[in-house]
Amino acid sequence: MILSKNSEHELKTYLKRIKNKKVFILSGKKSFFLSGADKLFNKKDIKNFKFYFKKEKYPKIEELEKIILSIKKIEPEIIFAIGGGSVMDYAKIANNLNNLSTLKKNIINSKKKYNKIGKLIAIPTTAGSGAEVTSNAVIYINGIKCSVEGESLIPDNFFLIPKLILKSNRQLKSSTGFDAISQSIESLISKKSNEKSIVFAKKSLELSLKNYLNFLRHPNQKNCTFMSISANLSGKAISISKTTAPHAVSYPFTSHFGINHGHAVSLTLNEFLKFNYFNLDRANCDFDLKKRFDLIFQLTNTKSIFELDNFLLQLKLKAKLEGNFRKLKIPRQAIENKILNEINLQRLSNNPVNLTIHDIKKILSEKFY
Repeated sequence: MILSKNSEHELKTYLKRIKNKKVFILSGKKSFFLSGADKLFNKKDIKNFKFYFKKEKYPKIEELEKIILSIKKIEPEIIFAIGGGSVMDYAKIANNLNNLSTLKKNIINSKKKYNKIGKLIAIPTTAGSGAEVTSNAVIYINGIKCSVEGESLIPDNFFLIPKLILKSNRQLKSSTGFDAISQSIESLISKKSNEKSIVFAKKSLELSLKNYLNFLRHPNQKNCTFMSISANLSGKAISISKTTAPHAVSYPFTSHFGINHGHAVSLTLNEFLKFNYFNLDRANCDFDLKKRFDLIFQLTNTKSIFELDNFLLQLKLKAKLEGNFRKLKIPRQAIENKILNEINLQRLSNNPVNLTIHDIKKILSEKFY
């Protein structure tokens, strides 16, 4: 499998077509130059453009406001989002919610018709969330994660350029790559999954599980291409099905303890998979949950929930994704004081087995041993 469209060649052709357009480029400064994205854009290609380099590690309302002000100054016809999930989230929201006086209200309510400023073009520099094709974005307000959703948030076009992810550090590759894996697994058992999302999730897992560790150890054009496609497919899967409990619980670990998103998701994936499997009789979904687990067993070449658990544990170990809360310096009291209070209930509602706060507390407490 190779990229036959939406690649570097197509980007160069596209840039020639928009040469005289007003363009806003949003990126992270370090990733923009480290990835080599800077070599794709120059004044010969675009005459009228403005850069904004984000500074925050994850998307915060305060920086979003600055981005919106910068966009308003030039009123661009086209916005490029070049980076990872945070850059994509900023760009998606800023392109749709641009009234600063009602920004927080509209994000929290997140149920309105959006007014797009211009066309949004996404160029990922990580292989993880597939945010270039998803209909949602994340923003933190006072440390609490909020979601904005709607078809209008989906970028108008995207370009997958695998060489842009080659130079990202191993820790980032490890986290984002596992995010793609988790998204696909969660998608397969999400209440909202359907035949189309299953196809995307299955194809994504087939690619990621085959290439993930080589992508970390010996990154090259080939495995970067496969991981880029895998992430894109996982994004298409969850855009339909949405994610489940591991994602719902992950966000406070990022906002309070600075743990990269995919790493934060990895902290509870095994535990929630086991919870769902051991409670098949309580499944609250319109499909046979046991058959979905059988599909996951098939894709991971395992034969039971115990083998699946060990498979994922070994995968995380080889990817150097620490799972012990003590080693990550997450205090036990954080479960009560921070994590349980900030769980994303919307994502939790997609879990195939209904969860109580007691269930989640028990699962999180076990991570200290």
